Amino acid sequence: MTPDQFAIISSLAHKEAGLVFPVSKSALVSSRLVKRLRETSIVNFDDYCQFVSSSDGKNELRLMISALTTNISSFFRENHHFEFLKTDVFPDLARRAKAGNRIRIWSAGCSVGMEAYSIGMTLLEILPQASSLDVKILASDIDPKVLIVGKNGTYDERQLSAIPQELRKKYFDNPSSTELGKFQAHPDLLSLTTFRELNLLEKWPISGNFDIIFCRNTVIYFDDKTQNKLWPRFQNALAPEGWLFVGHSERVPETSNTDFENRGMTIYRRSPRPTT
Repeated sequence: MTPDQFAIISSLAHKEAGLVFPVSKSALVSSRLVKRLRETSIVNFDDYCQFVSSSDGKNELRLMISALTTNISSFFRENHHFEFLKTDVFPDLARRAKAGNRIRIWSAGCSVGMEAYSIGMTLLEILPQASSLDVKILASDIDPKVLIVGKNGTYDERQLSAIPQELRKKYFDNPSSTELGKFQAHPDLLSLTTFRELNLLEKWPISGNFDIIFCRNTVIYFDDKTQNKLWPRFQNALAPEGWLFVGHSERVPETSNTDFENRGMTIYRRSPRPTT
């Protein structure tokens, strides 16, 4: 991949998905896109750049972004967040749900669904009847391929190893009927969770506010300008006193023009009343 080709690809990735690739990542970008060239039967990067820049290449541009997206995930990653949910957040939400209130949780940048299902297992331990109440978890990602994995809810032994044994027996005890050596999520987990393709840079087709938003290890791939646009949008998507959980190397800056209050390591809470 030449410097000019890299400049075109990185510019498109930034414009479409907010992804930032310094020149030092040229070899990485090239290696991730070689398969796209093979699958499209395009013989060189010049032709590929021309194609994804054209109106005819819009679907391939979507697949290009998918190929460039980093999808690292595990169950109960950054476990202190789930402990905080269990002790400080879910008991109150459970009481509200039992009283007939609407509860909504968003896993933004969900990858293959492990984060969303970790949230679901934590919730079901406190509110076993959650799937029969007005409680929903939205799991979204820009990559359509990882959403297929998440929606299926099927994982192998290695992927399930981070789940505590008692939870694994309870929520992933059924061998998959279609994939040898894999295990299917419990129906209660599947029914709680909806997967949707969503680009954080575009308009969010979402109605109503969320009680909790997880957006972890996602905004680190965006530049400061893009991040600073996202924090107020997350605030506005949350109900007053709603919770925002971010990744271990992410922080909501004091200059973000939001009313988030820091409530713990990478844990934020929206003010009880919207700012005016």
